[in-house]
Amino acid sequence: MAAAKKKILVIVESPSKAKTIGKFLGGRYKVIASVGHVRDLPKSKLGIDIENDFEPQYISIRGKGDIIKELKKEAKNASKVYLATDPDREGEAISWHLAFLLGIDPQTPCRIVFNEITKKAITEAIKNPRPIDLRLVDAQQARRVLDRLVGYQISPLLWRKVRRGLSAGRVQSAALKIICDRENEIKNFKPEEFWIITAEFRKGKKFTAKLTEYRGKKIVIENRERNDEILDVLKKGSFTVKSIEEKDRMRRPSAPFTTSSMQQDAANKLNFSARKTMMIAQQLYEGVEVKGRGTIGLVSYIRTDSVRISDEARAASKDYIVENMGETYYSSNVYRNRKGDVQDAHEAIRPSYVDLTPDMIKESLSRDQYRLYSLIWNRFVASQMAPARFRQVSVVIENGDYDFRAVGSRMIFDGFLKVYSSSKDDEDKWLPDMEKGETLKADSIGGQQNFTQPPARFTEASLVKDLEEKDIGRPSTYAPIVATLLDRKYISKEKKSLIPTDLGFIVTDMMEQYFNEIVDAGFTAQMEENLDDIETKGVRWKSVIEDFYDTLKDELKTADEQIEKVEFEEEPTGELCEKCGRPMVIKHGRFGAFAACTGYPECKNTKPLVQTIDVKCPKCGKDIVVRRSRKGRVFYGCSGYPDCDQVYWNRPVDRKCPKCGSLLVEKKGKETRYACSNNECDYRE
Repeated sequence: MAAAKKKILVIVESPSKAKTIGKFLGGRYKVIASVGHVRDLPKSKLGIDIENDFEPQYISIRGKGDIIKELKKEAKNASKVYLATDPDREGEAISWHLAFLLGIDPQTPCRIVFNEITKKAITEAIKNPRPIDLRLVDAQQARRVLDRLVGYQISPLLWRKVRRGLSAGRVQSAALKIICDRENEIKNFKPEEFWIITAEFRKGKKFTAKLTEYRGKKIVIENRERNDEILDVLKKGSFTVKSIEEKDRMRRPSAPFTTSSMQQDAANKLNFSARKTMMIAQQLYEGVEVKGRGTIGLVSYIRTDSVRISDEARAASKDYIVENMGETYYSSNVYRNRKGDVQDAHEAIRPSYVDLTPDMIKESLSRDQYRLYSLIWNRFVASQMAPARFRQVSVVIENGDYDFRAVGSRMIFDGFLKVYSSSKDDEDKWLPDMEKGETLKADSIGGQQNFTQPPARFTEASLVKDLEEKDIGRPSTYAPIVATLLDRKYISKEKKSLIPTDLGFIVTDMMEQYFNEIVDAGFTAQMEENLDDIETKGVRWKSVIEDFYDTLKDELKTADEQIEKVEFEEEPTGELCEKCGRPMVIKHGRFGAFAACTGYPECKNTKPLVQTIDVKCPKCGKDIVVRRSRKGRVFYGCSGYPDCDQVYWNRPVDRKCPKCGSLLVEKKGKETRYACSNNECDYRE
């Protein structure tokens, strides 16, 4: 009997990606997943030999033993091994670590990369393997080592001086300072009064004009007295059309999505957090079961700074637009990257198959997948479409020395707005016909008091935009930043606004005083450039680390000597210790807040901190409290657990269902509704 022919092994990161690619490659190949990184720095110690040129001390990740064993076995039995991890620094590093574990020479053509998970892209990648790009690997190693040095050496200092469980990070601390600085701007803002005078006219239909100039110069009305003086003059005068100017203006489409712009748009339009956006985008990239097409990747690679698209994607978009909308809707738009040389191997984020419209595959997607895919598809198609054109009319109406202005516009060609409208400004606001010299009668004229407004607090979307503009961090780091700041209680989130806590201010003040470079936006941006130079210019990565650490080492010594222990006023829980009768207070540890006896160390009683919601358990009458699952999901359970196992995934309210008597629960949407908690009851209100 002939021996079975050896297969070609392809290793990717995720099982879902392996499943999608496996269907494209067929029986000659075996595709398996490493399930992310297989080697990393140890969690229990610094893991960097500072005395030996900052050599990283990598170990196999705990819990990955069985996966590594399987990878070695499959590699040994394969005729060839291709490393097909993601096409970025992190993916290149994973391939490098895999090559080390499997005994593969990284200089051999063992690495394949593709920007989208389609049959054509995978087949092309298999035909063009290359060696592992050690510049990319070094760029990733430099970031990993730099972040480890900051995190593992400053965080313990914060533990000792402020509170256990705190952390500092190279990008995280700079982002926190930006949020704190904005809050200080808001606190220190002094509003200034100003007045706006408008006149309302009717000529067939109502329109409003705003007072803009006095004797040819911009007018600023600072108080009520000046407002009233002007109104007295205007009411005695008459209104005449001074000039009418009509012109066409164009509005061009935005570039296809980068990671950052996708996160911002998804936050603004879909109310997605950056983390949620990336999770759903990853699903769309790795592959979704589409009816009639099997498992296919729906979008190109989702971590990119680039707005470039391939010639093939450009041609496909042209065919789609011309066929479905007509030649006049197509425009061969070319977009330029803000930074020309970094990570431009990637394209912008776009649909893998432009002919697969969102509505065609809606049934195959979850609601959130459909909404994000629609956003990506619409943005990409719009980017290749003609500008929208508007006819704009600007009318100046004079009253003595005062000029009012009214502006109207109407769309004369919708262009890209046919698929991607993002503003109410696109609506028609046309003025009635008027002639120069025509006298107009005002229906009303009045002034309104206003005050200058402080800058807005950051939302996740505006913070991501600010970080990108300041060149702090990279697309892959934006999503975890806010989550980490929230987890550490450095900021809170009210509606969409990010607000620094007292703890956030304390940590920022301390970092600013003793580790100023780490929280300085300019320095952080320069460090990003230095790290990019490792990839683009071949700069030795350890020299970048050495230059940084020389300063950090001295700052650590000074901070440890000079920072005094921060004492927080302990917040009482309102309960007495059941063991000794002393008051219980809220303390903070590595895993969050808990209740502890004030009699410590004589009494060491502690217990979880529970949050009640003023609803009693229908089973036993005890309080329903807020709990978290192992994965961090909030649920509501009886405080009598484990004796009582009553739980709700939606927040219960102190009202019973009129049909069956079970508690009602909140159902969140655009507005809060209520439904019966009993799955067998269909009561809604």
